Amino acid sequence: MVLTCIQEAIGQYRQWLSGLTAHPYDYEWEVIQQFQSHWNPQAPEPAAMFDQCLQNSRTRRLWQEGSWQPKRVMLLFWQTDPMTTRALFDDLFNETRDLQARISRFLFGCDALLADYKQAHPTTVENNHYHDDYRMIALYLSCRYPELYGFYDFETFVGAMVAFQARDIPQHHDPVRYFKALRTLMNFIDKEPAVAAQFERLLHPRRCYTGRSLQRAADFCRFVARR
Repeated sequence: MVLTCIQEAIGQYRQWLSGLTAHPYDYEWEVIQQFQSHWNPQAPEPAAMFDQCLQNSRTRRLWQEGSWQPKRVMLLFWQTDPMTTRALFDDLFNETRDLQARISRFLFGCDALLADYKQAHPTTVENNHYHDDYRMIALYLSCRYPELYGFYDFETFVGAMVAFQARDIPQHHDPVRYFKALRTLMNFIDKEPAVAAQFERLLHPRRCYTGRSLQRAADFCRFVARR
């Protein structure tokens, strides 16, 4: 990524934020706060706990959009095999292990849970757990560790890398590289305290997560990719 492109874009992003009276995507920080407040894998009713983790006052689009319904299927897993589902999330959230391996194991585990569910429910219409595009995996990671991860969208990733004149434009899903890019960008965003000040102004202090989060870098990427 070219430094001058990043710095110029941060200035434009800061100006855009300053002109807002409400952030159009503040619901993303709301779900982070919701997850932070309710995540408890040892809860006596884990499906209800997970349901509360992913709630939002404005939209469901982060986990439900048309036929894409990963939350609904994950709730089925929590209801029918809570021990295995808990183990999947425990592994995904274990920061002592390699990230790519954790993501791969999570996908493999979802495949296995779906196969088991279909075997136990032969008439079910469920044929997809909807986690293969990495959006939900990134959401889980971002909500659990907001200082380390941000929400993932492949088209946004590509658009931002083109705008920053990266030498190697992503040709396929690569959430690990995306998270690394967010951390790099966040280092530059941190040098612009006015950006943090704008977020403090725009995010509701009780409803939204207001701590340092890589979702700011993800939001910056979205801004750049859609200019």
